[in-house]
Amino acid sequence: MWKLTSLIALLISFSSSAQFNWTWTELDTMPFRTANNAVCEAIVNGEEFVYSFGGIDQTKTLTGIHQRSFKYSVTLNSWTEIAPLPDTLGKIAKGASFVNEKIYILGGYHVLPNGSELSSDRVHIYNPASDTYETDGAPIPLAIDDHVQAVYKDSLIFVVTGWSNTANRPEVQIYDTYLNQWQAGTSVPNDNFFKAFGASGTIIGDTLYYHGGVSGSFSFVARTYLRKGYINPNDPTDITWVQMADAPGDAGYRAACSSAGNTLFWIGGASTAYNYDGIAYNGSGGVDPSARVLHFSLHDYQYNDETSEPFGVMDLRGIAKLSNNRWIICGGMDTNQVVSNRTFLLENPSVFIDEIIAINGFEVRYFPDEIVIGSVFTSAAKLISMNGNIVHEWRKDENVKIIRSQFETGIYLFEQEGNTIRIRI
Repeated sequence: MWKLTSLIALLISFSSSAQFNWTWTELDTMPFRTANNAVCEAIVNGEEFVYSFGGIDQTKTLTGIHQRSFKYSVTLNSWTEIAPLPDTLGKIAKGASFVNEKIYILGGYHVLPNGSELSSDRVHIYNPASDTYETDGAPIPLAIDDHVQAVYKDSLIFVVTGWSNTANRPEVQIYDTYLNQWQAGTSVPNDNFFKAFGASGTIIGDTLYYHGGVSGSFSFVARTYLRKGYINPNDPTDITWVQMADAPGDAGYRAACSSAGNTLFWIGGASTAYNYDGIAYNGSGGVDPSARVLHFSLHDYQYNDETSEPFGVMDLRGIAKLSNNRWIICGGMDTNQVVSNRTFLLENPSVFIDEIIAINGFEVRYFPDEIVIGSVFTSAAKLISMNGNIVHEWRKDENVKIIRSQFETGIYLFEQEGNTIRIRI
């Protein structure tokens, strides 16, 4: 098998455009207005779905913090309600990640009847194939909420900084979804540049990036900071943290983060930190969302802050990344802190950049018209649909190239020498 050289390849890939033109399409509305809901995607039998877990309803009061959960069929453009989160109380500020065919909903906090807040150590596991919750995973060593949550190599979930009951915390906690075990990663520096709650980020290659959030335990000032941590691929608990240049424009409090190729981007959020009711911590009153998408290119380390998006949405706890450069956000808060039931499809062909994903020893390069896997294999390879049909085969010594126009959009399995990975076309 052709082995990866992911870091070098990632550094030499390039951005095809410095301009970004997002389109926002309103889809079916959610059955229920909810903000601060944990959102992620999942693939079930080759079909794409979006999931929303818990949150706060339109009352924006502690009694409105709920456990209700929903799923959206991309194919049917319709929402349905699923079983509520299996917890004792509703909670907000949690994260959701789709890893190895399961959804993991981590952390968050409850607001108790007396108004006090309690961080959660729960790891809920939802099986989208059966639409059921499985037994909870091993509890988070340090109960955490409003943390950065990112997936590494379709295996590990990184839980970075966040708030735990009474303070910002620097810990990095790593959950192994295969072993149901937690490990401690290298903590972020114990200062107000790196520690944050309400920040968001993602992992590209072996590097985790996160932006925004609140630093400090008293002033609760939203920040424009961007930080990165290089993950040692031979020991993922070994992380080197680096301070990066501040982003331009608004701070990013509770924005949604994703990436395409060598471009990271943050959607919406707010420039001022606020409590769960949308009222600023600093006493300035109600907070409104930023109508912006902030981009950061890993090719030239340049920002592009687009501040004239047609919609502003804040109080986001996740975004669903679909195939073919499509993303979905749902719920959150609109202008005047109105809790939303709107669903948006975001598309942007210009961010489809020579995307390189390294997983299970394969290196997959995504281009606008084709997908290239590795180089020349010494044995046969197969492309298999999610219903088990072999849709294409390659002989040994043949270049593995997938022409997008020759296949239906969706998720496929690529198999070679007994190793299998998912490919999105």
